[in-house]
Amino acid sequence: MEILRAVDLKKVYGKGENAVHALRGVNISVEQGEFVAVVGTSGSGKSTLLHMLGGLDRPTSGKVFVDGEDIFALKEEALTIFRRRKIGFVFQAYNLVPTLNVYENIVLPIELDGAKPDGKFVEQVIDTLGLQARTGAMPNELSGGQQQRVAIARALASKPAIILADEPTGNLDSKTSQDVLGLLKVTGQKFAQTIVMITHNEEAAQMTDRIVRIEDGQISGGRTGETHITDREVQA
Repeated sequence: MEILRAVDLKKVYGKGENAVHALRGVNISVEQGEFVAVVGTSGSGKSTLLHMLGGLDRPTSGKVFVDGEDIFALKEEALTIFRRRKIGFVFQAYNLVPTLNVYENIVLPIELDGAKPDGKFVEQVIDTLGLQARTGAMPNELSGGQQQRVAIARALASKPAIILADEPTGNLDSKTSQDVLGLLKVTGQKFAQTIVMITHNEEAAQMTDRIVRIEDGQISGGRTGETHITDREVQA
């Protein structure tokens, strides 16, 4: 079942001669439970694409559907609520609240939404990510790898339709990166979670189910109107 679709997504910054075309008609489709890597060099448009897919920024034109909802048809307040409930984010910067312990950081988005965390599910996530002994620790007491595990747990805890990860291992050494990516893949499979990861790291991308390449704001090799890249990897 399709969980995410972008249709003819365009983003232009500036006007006239100073206009920068960050996205040039991107079409992509992701199925439920897939772990997809979007790979591109700096300036290719991959981070802009992630921001559009997550509703963090609005496109110049085009549509994004998450779990069947046309997210940019929503008004700003409704989009904020939808994003909080349906989209989990994992960034290169862990973005943990320094005054909250591990458990409090994990359930914070759920509580901000006025909901009650599913205690049993949260404990499952914590166990899977190996954080059982660290739930009372503060962020400054954790290693970088542990902090990123907390960020992944936080993204999973609200049972979102999709998780978007932006260079999630960018601040980690190679060994810790492999560990975190392995856990991201394992948790995705265990909890039937859909994950789209933006990365420039070829080794990281190879751990996913499917690789989509983006260059100069376009999906490499994608035909006009194409919405699903069916090959294991689209070559540049």
